[in-house]
Amino acid sequence: MDRITIAIDGPAGAGKSTVAKEVAKRLGISYIDTGAMYRGAAWLVVQHEVTASDEAAVVHLMDSHSLHFEARDHGGFEVFADGEPIAAQLRTPEVSDVVSQISALPKVRDLMTKWFREFSRRHSVVMDGRDIGTVVLPDATVKIFLTADLDERTRRRAEEFDKKGYDVSWSQLKSDIEQRDARDSSREVAPLRPAADAHYIDSTGRSVSEVVQDILNVVEQVSYD
Repeated sequence: MDRITIAIDGPAGAGKSTVAKEVAKRLGISYIDTGAMYRGAAWLVVQHEVTASDEAAVVHLMDSHSLHFEARDHGGFEVFADGEPIAAQLRTPEVSDVVSQISALPKVRDLMTKWFREFSRRHSVVMDGRDIGTVVLPDATVKIFLTADLDERTRRRAEEFDKKGYDVSWSQLKSDIEQRDARDSSREVAPLRPAADAHYIDSTGRSVSEVVQDILNVVEQVSYD
């Protein structure tokens, strides 16, 4: 297969990461969780008690600490900060509370976008996020906009937090997701929206394997065009 780039965008809890990982595995290409890098920056903000809306302070923090991906033996990549793996700490409620603010900062997005684009020029990739098909990889081979209804997305996040031992109320979690949807969709820089040529997939009530197969079908169609 020639080099291929697959962009999967969508709101919080739509299942992007789970689906993207499986698509990459099935195709034998790299999966890049762009959201994990933003969460890495958010983790630094939480750890160092920096104000999430202070762009200069956040950029200085990122310049002062090594934040990067490293390949893992079983495929994919893991986020490291100052040489230490931090993947297990990226989905705490504290990090989730500030990651949307971090991702709205133009200079932070510029730094991330530059890295993601450079990587994709050298590798076949599946990337998931909120602006991959519209901003990061506007010429992606395949663009997917993956969504699900609010209750479904709340349920998935509740299960995720429960497995990690965090006690978060359903109503609070639902409200948080609604607020993040609003922030992501209304921000001036790279707002969440489907690319004009994206394939729209609703994952509500559907299994991961069903959604993955839908995406693989799109990839196959594009390959034969």
